[in-house]
Parts: sequence; C-alpha cells; structure tokens
Amino acid sequence: MRKLSLTAATLCLAAQLTTAQIKLPSPSPGATVMQTVGTTDLSVTYSRPSLRGRQPFTGDFVPAGKVWRTGANGATIFSTSTDVMVNGKTLPAGSYAVMSIPAEGAFTLIFNKDKSVTEATYKQDQDVLRVDLQPQENSEKVETFTIAFGDLTDNSVKLNFMWANAKASADLRVDVDANAAANVDKAVVEKPDDAAVLQAAASYNVSKGRNLDQALGWIDKSIAKQENFRNLYIKSQILAKMGKYTDALPFAEKALALGQSSNDQVFPFFKEGIEKSVSEYKSKIPAMPAVKSGKGKKKA
Repeated sequence: MRKLSLTAATLCLAAQLTTAQIKLPSPSPGATVMQTVGTTDLSVTYSRPSLRGRQPFTGDFVPAGKVWRTGANGATIFSTSTDVMVNGKTLPAGSYAVMSIPAEGAFTLIFNKDKSVTEATYKQDQDVLRVDLQPQENSEKVETFTIAFGDLTDNSVKLNFMWANAKASADLRVDVDANAAANVDKAVVEKPDDAAVLQAAASYNVSKGRNLDQALGWIDKSIAKQENFRNLYIKSQILAKMGKYTDALPFAEKALALGQSSNDQVFPFFKEGIEKSVSEYKSKIPAMPAVKSGKGKKKA
C-alpha cells in the first residue's frame, strides 16, 4: 500500500513538472526593442498589457501618482552599452529596471539598480537616475502598452512610452566620437601587432584630425608588417594633414601604382581619390626657383 502511495505521489509530481514546462499564452506578452546609436547598443525588454476596455492611470488600473513597473509581469529592463544622456542627465553604461510615476500632466521616468524590483519592493535609494517627462496626447488610441525608439539621428534617439491616448518621450544622446575613439584605442591595445587594426585605427584618427603623431606611428607599423595601397595612401593623408606635402606625395604615388598593379577589387573605389590627392599635393609643393646660368656674362 505504501509503495502504491509513493508511486501515485511520484506520478503527480511528474505531472506538475511537465505542466510547468508548457509554454502558454500570456495576457501581457513580452517584447524586446533594440536600437544602435553610433556605436552604442540600446535595448528595452518588457511585457505589454492591453487596455481591454479599461483606462490606465485612473482608479486601481495603474493608478496615477504611484510607482509603476512600466509594463507588466517582471520588471522592465533598459540596457545601454555605453554611457548615455537622458534628457541631459548621465546614465552610466549598464542594465536597469525602468520604473515610472505617471500622473496628470507629468511622467517621472526612473532607472533603478534592482532589476527584480516590483511596486511592492521598490526603494528610492536604489534609483540611479530620475527625469521628468512631459506627456503629450496621442492622435490615435494605443490599445497595447508600447515602448519604442524613434526619431533616430547620428547621435540621438527618442525613447517613447505610449498607451491609451498618452505619449511620453525621453531624449537619449550619446557621445559618438568619444565612444568611437575609445573603441579604436581599445582595439590597438588588444591587437597591437595586427596590420589591419593599426591601419583602421590610423584611418580613423586622420579622418577626425585626432592625434596625428599617434596615427603616423600606427600606420608605419602597419606598413612594416603588410604594405598595401591603402595603408600607403593613409600615410600620405596623415603627412598632408601635417602640412608635409613633399613627404606625402611619394606615398600617394606609390599607393596609386601599387593599387593599379594589384588585383584588389576595392582599389577602383579609391582610385579617383588617390589621383586627386596626388594632384593636390603637387599643387601644394612650392616650385623650386630657377637656376640662372652664368654663361654669356662679361667679366668686369
């Protein structure tokens, strides 16, 4: 009898475990939105409740003036791979729970350290950043709560929160040049003897007019390891940026000759630019003064 009881209990437990592994539809399904701005990767993972005839920020359904997890189910998580400015305030790189306080004519956006936070466990001393947003009225009613990125530029994007007839937006900005420069320096530290990395790093520096002496050292090392028309051309550009056109010209001419004799399928895209550089460098080199002949002069 005891054996039968144990068997029944075992079967019951197995059935419960099997049921727990079944994926069932959620009334507030999960979603992830991602956006890259410059070299910064941004993402938001959240669950999306729907209105179903209810009105948010009124009564007991997401009450106004109280902390909200900005979604449903687990905490909404915002991640950024670099520091980002949120409405002019710095949010360090990392992942945070997104809490908010929706109210009449106001929306407080909160980034909190506790990524498992709920309304019941929320502690303000865990906040990393708070910003006040100004809600606007949506022209169309949004049935399902939506977080989305919009109005993307080279260094900024809007983080939009939309539900019912309300929309609140945060302005996110990144320092693209500083992040790219940091990536360049990191790549060179990690691969100091890689000709391609050194070439790319030097190319970035010259394109930004950044630390030309450093760029020259990198490109010389790249050329020493694996000479090609591209690193020769980059060296000519660095020297030209330094005002050393006489030194730049032979490297541009060599890059042109090497590219024309190579089977590099990329060369045709560079050919015109290198030819223009050769002409430009020649025009910048002062003409040598003519040497006067001493013939035909009468002796005094």
